[in-house]
Amino acid sequence: MNKWLLLTAAIGLEVTATLSLRAALDHSGWYAVVVVGYLGAFAALSLTLRAGMGIGVAYGIWGASGVALTAVLATVLFGDPLTALMGVGIALVIAGVLCVELGSPAPHRDPANEGNAT
Repeated sequence: MNKWLLLTAAIGLEVTATLSLRAALDHSGWYAVVVVGYLGAFAALSLTLRAGMGIGVAYGIWGASGVALTAVLATVLFGDPLTALMGVGIALVIAGVLCVELGSPAPHRDPANEGNAT
């Protein structure tokens, strides 16, 4: 499976679990979604790494996307504040992840081993 699709699933599951944690404060049934969401997020993140994405890139994108999406969706769903300063912080987190992504070296491909499965 595509490593980017797996990472997207990990992000979606983590954001769902985090928002469900907030919802569980009012209705305890949401705790089941929290547990399933976090377990699924870590499983998908693990599969992302197995698919060949570097840990720095995967975790950076996962974390930054989670922060940004959770902040925005918490505003929409729960009325949490989203100030201009918070927006600047989110932009800085995203910029930092972009620096990590752009600064990571391209994976080294060994043509002699491309046909061999490990």
